[in-house]
Amino acid sequence: MNKMYDILIVGGGPAGLSSLIYAVRGGIEALLIEDNPYGCGQISLTEQVDNYPGLNGINGFDLGDRFIEHATSLGGNIKKGKVVKIAKEDDHFITETDKGDVYESKTLIYALGTHHRLLNIEGEEKFKGHGVSYCATCDATFFKDKTVAVVGGGDTALSDAFVLSKLSKKVYVIHRRDVFRASKSLVDKCALKDNIEFVFNTVPLRIEGDKSVKRIVTSTLTLDASGVFVAVGEIPNSMLLEGLADLDNSSHVITNEDMETKTPGLFVVGDVRSKRLRQVVTAVSDGAIASTYAIEKYC
Repeated sequence: MNKMYDILIVGGGPAGLSSLIYAVRGGIEALLIEDNPYGCGQISLTEQVDNYPGLNGINGFDLGDRFIEHATSLGGNIKKGKVVKIAKEDDHFITETDKGDVYESKTLIYALGTHHRLLNIEGEEKFKGHGVSYCATCDATFFKDKTVAVVGGGDTALSDAFVLSKLSKKVYVIHRRDVFRASKSLVDKCALKDNIEFVFNTVPLRIEGDKSVKRIVTSTLTLDASGVFVAVGEIPNSMLLEGLADLDNSSHVITNEDMETKTPGLFVVGDVRSKRLRQVVTAVSDGAIASTYAIEKYC
């Protein structure tokens, strides 16, 4: 018979780790399952976090490492694994991983975040890993003294452009509209860089090259570039909750203010949840709330 946990947490980003910290401090049996090799979700791939209170300018990996260290120092239990199935049987949850491990829990906190949205244009799939990237922090060093293009208009796109500008000779930021969605401070910071050029009102059509990327063709012009960094948004990883939770029009999970879904005992936190603001600080808040109410109502 499998061990019964009070709380099982799926996903080890800031929301999941915050859930674990509050669960452990609540004195209950909790386990977190995470498959990201870097740990702490996508925040570990962020060059710099400027809006987490008290830690202005911290590297994303370092911030994530602090979350992990905090959770484990309290005795938090973290296991590596990719969850492939979640079901509720009677009054408890059954969670399975791709390795065949099965876990049972009274409650479940789902914190699987999002994954990168694709451009879905010709050449994108062909040149993945050969000039097409979704992580400037990971791959910027491969483009030292080269020309690159960033596609997108949000905080991630502008942050990627700034990171790349430190190494690359030239950085184009391609956006389909005439104004960025990114924060004004980030846009202003990029505008001050001599090697960053904004390209507005154009849509990428295809990425061309031979063995690697050579250029990106848009609806209005062709730009020579050795790399194309895609930053056009995220898609929520809500696929494992079919039938267990309601989704909004963008497939984010709908919860109440306690982070609980329509299924009693199932809580959803972080970027995968339907909400107005998706930041580290709101993810951490979600996790704290979910564990607090999970313990209060079910443990």
